[in-house]
Parts: sequence; C-alpha cells; structure tokens
Amino acid sequence: MADLLEMRNIHKVYPNGTRANKGVSFSVRQGEIHALVGENGAGKSTLMKILFGLEAPTDGDILYQGEKITLKSPKDAIKYEIGMVHQHFMLVPSFTVAENIVLGIEPRRGVLSDRGKAVAETERLIQQFGLKVDPIAKVENISVGLKQRVEILKVLYRGARLIILDEPTAVLTPQETDELFQSLKKLVQEGYTIIFITHKLNEVMGISDRITVLKSGKTIATLNTSETNKEEISRLMVGRDVLLRVQKEPANPKEKVLAFDQVSCLSDTGSQVLKDVSFLIRAGEIFGIAGVEGNGQTELIEVITGFRKNSKGKITFLNHNLADHTIREIRNIGIGHIAEDRQTCGACLTSSIKENLILDLYRDPAFRKGPFLNQRKIREHAQRLIQEFNILTQSEETLAGSLSGGNIQKIVVAREISKNPKLLIAAQPTRGVDIGSIEFIHKEIVKKRDEGTAVLLVSAELSEVMSLSDRIGVIYNGELAVILENSDDLTEEELGFYMLGIKKQEVRVNAT
Repeated sequence: MADLLEMRNIHKVYPNGTRANKGVSFSVRQGEIHALVGENGAGKSTLMKILFGLEAPTDGDILYQGEKITLKSPKDAIKYEIGMVHQHFMLVPSFTVAENIVLGIEPRRGVLSDRGKAVAETERLIQQFGLKVDPIAKVENISVGLKQRVEILKVLYRGARLIILDEPTAVLTPQETDELFQSLKKLVQEGYTIIFITHKLNEVMGISDRITVLKSGKTIATLNTSETNKEEISRLMVGRDVLLRVQKEPANPKEKVLAFDQVSCLSDTGSQVLKDVSFLIRAGEIFGIAGVEGNGQTELIEVITGFRKNSKGKITFLNHNLADHTIREIRNIGIGHIAEDRQTCGACLTSSIKENLILDLYRDPAFRKGPFLNQRKIREHAQRLIQEFNILTQSEETLAGSLSGGNIQKIVVAREISKNPKLLIAAQPTRGVDIGSIEFIHKEIVKKRDEGTAVLLVSAELSEVMSLSDRIGVIYNGELAVILENSDDLTEEELGFYMLGIKKQEVRVNAT
C-alpha cells in the first residue's frame, strides 16, 4: 500500500538550543489508523505540530501523496486535507454544536450567517459518519464525549481526510471510548486516515493498524500492531521492562484523616454542583473518585483546598474544620494537592523549575537566609528532586513552560509528594504522562499510602482508579452514586454505568 504521508528526516531545534526532533522519519498509509507513541519529550507533539503547520521544521521534508509540500500554517494543512483534534477542546461553550462546527467558515445568506444551513450541514455530517449529537444543543450543556464528537465533526466539515487525534480518550468513559472507536473504524472504511497519539497501550493494541515509537526525538521503530504486544511497545518507549499494573499490598487504614458530612456547594453561577456528599478517608488508604469530568469533581477538590466555600455540611481534616482556614493555612496544616490543571493551578510556566519546586515553601526557614532566599539551598533542593523524579531538563534554571506537559506534571508531583503531606489530593496525576512516568508516579502514591498518608485520587482514567484505589466512590451529577470496595470482581463497565447515571446506590456514611 502506498504512503499517503511521509515525513523524512525531520529536525526541529528551538532558539534556546532544545532539539525536539532529531531526524524523525514517519509515514502513514491511506486508510489506516496509525498510533504514535513515546515518552514525554519524545517529540510526538512537535512532530504533529509541524504536520499541522503550527511549527516549521528546522530541516527535513514532508511529502503528501508523493508531492513535497510546505506547511506554513494550519490553513496550509487544511488545504492538503490534514486536520487535527487537540487534546484540550477548542470549543465556544455558549455556542451551539452547529455554530461551533462551522465557526470561521459559516454558510451565508447575503452578508448574514445562515443558521438553518449550518444546522442542515451538521445533520448531514452526523448522518454520514454516525457521530450522533444534537446540532442545536449548547456545547456547555453536553457531555465530554459529545464534545469530542463535535471536535471531530469540525475537522470533517473543513474537508480533512487525514485526521490527527491527540489523546482523544483522556476524559472519556469506557462506553464513550467504545463509541469513539466505532466511529473511527467507520471513517477508515470510508477512506479516511487517522494518526492516533495516546499513552494508553490497551487502546493502541485495540484500534491501530501500525505503531511508530519515538524516543528522545528519534524514530525507534514502526511495527504492525498484529505482530507486537504491550510489553514490547513499552520496552521500546522506555528502554526497559515496565510494570503495566500497580503492585501493592492490601491497605492498612488507621485513623480518620478527612471527613465529608453532607457537603453541598454552588457553582460560580449559583447552581448546585455538589449535593449532600459524604465519605471518609483514613490514614494509609487510597480513596478513588471516578466520574465523567464536569460532574462535581473539580468543586469537590476546591472545597477541600479552600478555593470554594461549601454551602452546606462540614469538612473535617484531622481536628480542623476546613471552612475556618485560608488556602495558605490549609496547605500548611498538611494537605498536598496535585492539581488537575497543571498549567493553570499546578505550576507557574514563566518561573524556573527550582522556583516551582518551592512555590509554597519559600517562607520555610530551610530556604531562607535572614530576610533573603537561600539560593544555594533552593538549588540543591531542586537538583535532588529533578534526579529523584527524573525531570528531563538541562538545568534547574530552565523555565517550566519550556518543558513537555509530562515533565511539568513531574514538577508538580515532586513538589507535593516531597512535602510528606497527611492528606495527598491527586487529581488526574498522570494525565498526558508517558508509561514509564505513570509507573513511577503510581509507585510514589502507593509509597505515600504505605507511609500512612491518606490519599484522595480523582481521575477520569478508570484503569488508574482501579489499579490504585482501595475504595472507589463514583460521582454523578454532583452526587456520590456509590462507594465500592475495589475487588477482583469490579469491572470498568460496571463503574462506567455508575458514571453515566445508569446505576445508583444510596450512600450512607457516618462521618463522625
């Protein structure tokens, strides 16, 4: 089968000297699903940005249907029928589905936008590709899975035949992932071609035809999926054998650390987003919260960390009523927080790595010399954590914003875990992180549990929740739908039914 796309000997060197791609060669055949995998910083995102015209290569050639092409912007990529669905959705929440799909190239009636035709065009695409969604629904009112469909429909509306999907299942339930995969297979049957970037090896094996592995900016191998396995792929990515499932002893929970007693809270617009939530977490256990994003997980974390006040109920941490404490006091009494949005809440991208590693510790006497910061101690602290957590950087002075997303995540994890908190809130702790780093972060979380830390794990990744948690609470529409012991009998499908509101149990917890 002839190659639809070929990228030959691609190099990308940034002005600061960082070499993201070092002679990468990558080809895609017409009508295949091609998985692109590799560790954080391997060069995957840079390569795809070059293909979509967001970055210019320093050297190398791109051939499309045998013709050498130059892509100076996404407009050029779209001209060659190349589209990209980004990991973070680029939708206008207050617009309808149809308005988002046609945004920027709206059908017109004279000088005005033709809304009726926009809806009709959207319905045509929905029927053609089986991506069911209500064209007149506002995006802010639809599920994450439906938003993913809208992003794909946007790309199809613009005429893309080669579609790049960047971590497309990061926030989907198993049922939504299955539906997405069915849609992708239908697209391929109709002659479309998919490049699929993911860290989930189960998905790589389940959906792709071929796999290309990148490591340290270079192409390591291109494999037929039918002729390989997860162990070989992870070995090529990381350079060693990787444990694909968390190994841990049964929990030995002790004293109560955090208690939610009939807690409710309101959104910024005044609607109720948490509804009478009750649960306990004890020292030495991991309590996982599973749920489709947007069902109250963010607000639950915010009422613990002081970013939002609860409207009802009581939250107790050891002997403290958290409602009586400021954000700084909450962190100082022993609560660590790996934030779900590392770029907004977890790290300061315009500060150095060493500064990020002491963001809330700069008042600590260990890092001060009289009224001034002790730069030597801060530098030594940063160098130790960079080594312990394998943060890929040339120096502790490097700006956090110049690192890959996975390495920024390692900075946040290193800072929060190294403080030895009594309660560790781990929100999406491995989102966008490569398989080797996932293994490391999981081990560190289990290690903190075994040292007596209470862990609240909030993750949209069901395999992560099930691998790490000792008990699991499922949140749906702001309510705790069920609390389950994590046993061998528990399946992702069963959790998915609770996450979608299909199943529910009454939760009774004595928080005293």
